[in-house]
Amino acid sequence: MIKVAFFSVKPYDEDIFNAHINSANSKDTERGLSRDKLQASYFTYPLNEHTAISCQGFDAVCVFVNDEVNKATLTTLAKLGIKHVALRCAGFNNVDVKAAKTLAIAVTRVPAYSPETVAEHTLALMLTLNRKTHKAYNRVKEGNFSLDGLMGFTLHNKTVGIIGSGKIGQAVIRILTGFGCNILCYDPAPCQKLIDLGVRYTTLEDLFVSSQIVSLHCPLTHATEHIINAKSLALMPKGVMLINTSRGGLVDDKAVIHALKQGHLGYLGLDVYERESELFFSDHSQDIIQDDTFQRLLTFPNVLVTGHQGFFTHEALNEIANTTLKNIHSCANGCLKTTGENWVR
Repeated sequence: MIKVAFFSVKPYDEDIFNAHINSANSKDTERGLSRDKLQASYFTYPLNEHTAISCQGFDAVCVFVNDEVNKATLTTLAKLGIKHVALRCAGFNNVDVKAAKTLAIAVTRVPAYSPETVAEHTLALMLTLNRKTHKAYNRVKEGNFSLDGLMGFTLHNKTVGIIGSGKIGQAVIRILTGFGCNILCYDPAPCQKLIDLGVRYTTLEDLFVSSQIVSLHCPLTHATEHIINAKSLALMPKGVMLINTSRGGLVDDKAVIHALKQGHLGYLGLDVYERESELFFSDHSQDIIQDDTFQRLLTFPNVLVTGHQGFFTHEALNEIANTTLKNIHSCANGCLKTTGENWVR
């Protein structure tokens, strides 16, 4: 029996994972397979250095984007005999990978769970901000059919700068190509398929200078932290649209607020936020939110924020569960190499 502690669990997580676990265990029994069955325990609270002690008696832990898997957390996990941290997400910036390697704890992730899911949410933010459908909806509900203040622009022939051309970035590019956009891209590892599609790779500075829309699809690393800052925003044309469905730490909030106040940044769409762990995935409608920066962002009429829901579709959740459980079984059976790019080295 493989015992796994799941952290930061919501009801939909438990439903999806239970369905996959029960199905797999049942099929193994029917086929007479001797593969170890998986036993899951679900915790609604996050994993961090203070809660890691609750992992006593488990073989592995499964965590999400806002769990704090730092050196202190990993040290406690190692003392408790945990051999595997399974991320049920693509990013791993919340894990001290170097410490995990030193402590002989394997780290896996889900690098490609329906990239179209996040790509489509990216386009939803772009189109909603541009055509102001959220405002139009509220107006019509109130019997107001005035078009004043709802003017948008045509995406066709606009230049869109994509930072990061991994699977999600590629999916966004394919959709925008269908809209007739001109695509600029920045990535240390250019993709030949995109080049063949007509995408032009360029420098980061040229991308900022030339793009009417900038969309972020890169991981959060030391090199990309606050890649959107006062300097990069100043390079962008007045009225530029900025979209971030990747990681909150890519954006310097104070610089963005200044650009919004100056009228330089024309539109801002966020599905992630640098300090989202204190807010997202919970109902704070009856609370006084203490994050003044976040509250200031919400005061701008040209800012649209969603609570890290870009991944939230049936298809993506099922793929996340399927890949995560495969990673757990592979690690438990000493077959880490079979997880390929899922294994964070």
